[in-house]
Amino acid sequence: MDLVVTVDRAPQRGETVPGHSLHTVPGGKGANQALAAARAGGTVTFLGAVGDDEHGRRITNLLRDAGIDVSGLATVDQPTGTAHIVVDAAGDNSIVVVPGANGTVSSLTEDHRAGIEAADLLLLQLELPLAVVGAAATYARERGVRTVLTPAPAVPLPDSLLAAVDVLVPNEHEAALLTGAGAADAAARSLAAGGRDVVITLGRSGALHVSAADQPTVRRVPPFAVDAVDTTAAGDTFAGVLAVGLAEGVDWSASLRRASAAAALSVQRFGASSSMPGRAEIDAFLDAAEVGR
Repeated sequence: MDLVVTVDRAPQRGETVPGHSLHTVPGGKGANQALAAARAGGTVTFLGAVGDDEHGRRITNLLRDAGIDVSGLATVDQPTGTAHIVVDAAGDNSIVVVPGANGTVSSLTEDHRAGIEAADLLLLQLELPLAVVGAAATYARERGVRTVLTPAPAVPLPDSLLAAVDVLVPNEHEAALLTGAGAADAAARSLAAGGRDVVITLGRSGALHVSAADQPTVRRVPPFAVDAVDTTAAGDTFAGVLAVGLAEGVDWSASLRRASAAAALSVQRFGASSSMPGRAEIDAFLDAAEVGR
């Protein structure tokens, strides 16, 4: 659950600043990406855990109402995970994540394996313990299921996990942490060196893509110019919509453009799950952009 505070500017270390509002919005990177994918037309199964509390029930109902299969979403004796988010006047954010129930997902169950095996694509984040993320990616690779990983919250990734990832989608800060490279182009080439596609999201500057089939060329994905209100779910929206395009066999260029359009729509609204566009809205936005060229 996202607990979102709006401020004129984020506090510095040791500083207290006044906030304008507090919103409680269903979120979490996994749920956000699942919702973005479902609204973009994907058929989605969600694997994870929530607590036996009001936050958990609200999130579960939201996913179910979006048409997502929640049979793999366990209810456990831990509080539902929370993200504590500060959003400033420019729409930028800083986030502290408390894992809660997410931390109890420590190994793959038979339900998890069945869900992965039945999928066209496995979309992963790092809000579950790293060991189970690695096990899921490895199992997907063994079963021929394409794997997309958003490495956030950013931590050093073991080689065994990277070896099982087909598409890596960090933002520029995560890419820098993973590689030590200051420039996004250099980070993209470094992360792609293992023979995977890499997409680095750059916020207002669009994205970069290094293709597994055509390394080390870095291709730029241009942004859409919009007025941002809240960027909290932009990266998750991008990843979820990109995953749908790839699962449907859409080419990279079109999949990246659709993902970028969806992210542009999301930042114009407040909140995470509440900001994600539907497939028809993405299509209309792209049609309007083509007319405006």
